[in-house]
Amino acid sequence: MCVNYGSPDPQQMRAYFRAAPNPFQTWKAEIWNHYDAPFIVARNGERQALLGEYGLVPKDKQPPGVKLTTMNARAESIGERRSYKKPWMLSQLCLVPMTCFYEPCYESGRAARWGIRLANDGPFAVAGIWAQWDIDRENPRHSFTQITINADEHPLMRRFHRPGDEKRSLVILRPEEYDEWLNCRNPEMARTFLRPYPAALMVGKPRPLPPRVKT
Repeated sequence: MCVNYGSPDPQQMRAYFRAAPNPFQTWKAEIWNHYDAPFIVARNGERQALLGEYGLVPKDKQPPGVKLTTMNARAESIGERRSYKKPWMLSQLCLVPMTCFYEPCYESGRAARWGIRLANDGPFAVAGIWAQWDIDRENPRHSFTQITINADEHPLMRRFHRPGDEKRSLVILRPEEYDEWLNCRNPEMARTFLRPYPAALMVGKPRPLPPRVKT
């Protein structure tokens, strides 16, 4: 499961995705659970960039003593799982823009962090769903999650995660699919987008975590 990814900067959001973020909103270059990051929705026929929490159920919306991990929604159960069912059935579909995402590779005998990106090194977007919280307030909060599919047979993505574990992959969408995905209002039709991306158009390389800076 992807739990960490690189996010485009505002200029890339405008140039590659035609979705300009609010100029007063900022986010980190690397996104982890509960970090704020941009995602893209369709409103009035146009793409709109929103800032939301990575993980569909925000930390402060989880029951006391419960830690839900909602960074990835399995395609096979997205319409049944309580955390994801409502936004999926309401077709609250989004694009999660990235420059790369990170997965653990165990081919050396222990976990090594690898970065997966497009072969052309350009930004890309993966399929996701989003939610809105505190709708009674003037400025509602948002959250989002990515959708994953089985990757046991994918030439690149089957190389990641622990030996014996099911292999999973994010759903990378082609640019010509972006608006069709965002404007799809039929959950069953939306499932037709949830398919593997060609391994020949992807690249994976070791990308160790940057060293911690002592303060």
